[in-house]
Amino acid sequence: MNKPTIATLASHSALQILKGAKEEGFKTLLISNIKRDKFYERFNLADDVLVVDDFKDILDDKAQKTLNEKNSILIPHGSFVEYIGGRELLKLNVPMFGNKKVLEWEADRRKSYQWFRKAGIKIPHDFLKPDEIDRLTLVKLFGAKGGRGYALVQSEKEFNEKVGTFDPEKMQLQEYVLGTRFYPHFFYSPLEKENELIGIDLRYESNADGLPRMPADFYMPPTYVITGNIPIMMRESLLPEVFDLADRLVEKSKELFSPGLIGPYSIELVCTDKLEMYVFEISARIVAGTNVWMPGSPYTYLKYGKPISMGRRIAMEIKRAQKEKRLDEVIS
Repeated sequence: MNKPTIATLASHSALQILKGAKEEGFKTLLISNIKRDKFYERFNLADDVLVVDDFKDILDDKAQKTLNEKNSILIPHGSFVEYIGGRELLKLNVPMFGNKKVLEWEADRRKSYQWFRKAGIKIPHDFLKPDEIDRLTLVKLFGAKGGRGYALVQSEKEFNEKVGTFDPEKMQLQEYVLGTRFYPHFFYSPLEKENELIGIDLRYESNADGLPRMPADFYMPPTYVITGNIPIMMRESLLPEVFDLADRLVEKSKELFSPGLIGPYSIELVCTDKLEMYVFEISARIVAGTNVWMPGSPYTYLKYGKPISMGRRIAMEIKRAQKEKRLDEVIS
């Protein structure tokens, strides 16, 4: 491949991805619909724009031909799955940074929990049916978008009142672990064979984060719609365990869906007052929470001595892989 063009969808963490690519000397391409291209023009980070009516149009032969003619490498983020679909992305005939196989394991909560268990990681207890509920439990809908479709219950009776019918194909009954939430962002380099901590954030969610300010006798079912992200630093004494979790997830991923995790991913965990960590989800690509650490976090400063965002770290990996003729190790 000639020098690649870094391409991504106009959403989520696109600004960070484009900026990081330009910092490493790449040409950039933004896939945008007509509603968003004017906004992204304000930042002047895209050398080229592919305007589509709908983001799913990148699955069309014409769009894929355009992307391939420009030697594009797509950088996936959360909006790829939301707007295009995980299964559809597997059909995309354009080089993509990372391992496409992970999409199936990330999107299916049953498979991701299988991954966690095989890696020997603590996870919240899963109840198989409502009559087993004996503690505070979060009812999660598979594929619920934007944090909607959740309910907190403490018994089968409360489940019946708040939710109604239980559908094991659409719902997960997960123990609600009380503690502080952390979302550490890692980058696994297959070239270096190393896990790097890029930053940690906390999600700001509506209306869950607004409800504590309401009167005690007020009740409204909580939703967890992410409206922003807050940078956070973890106690240094806890970081060795966080790295251990990350290392185990990466090593097990190599067995479950070879070649395993590649590039950015985020572990979603809760730390209890006994300093026990429970992992409840994983995002196997760049997450929006990394935006709070532009241009870089204290962790990347400690490693590199200069500002390195997740977007730039992705570009650095691609740049090195091309130089060493190892692009096949970082794209799929």
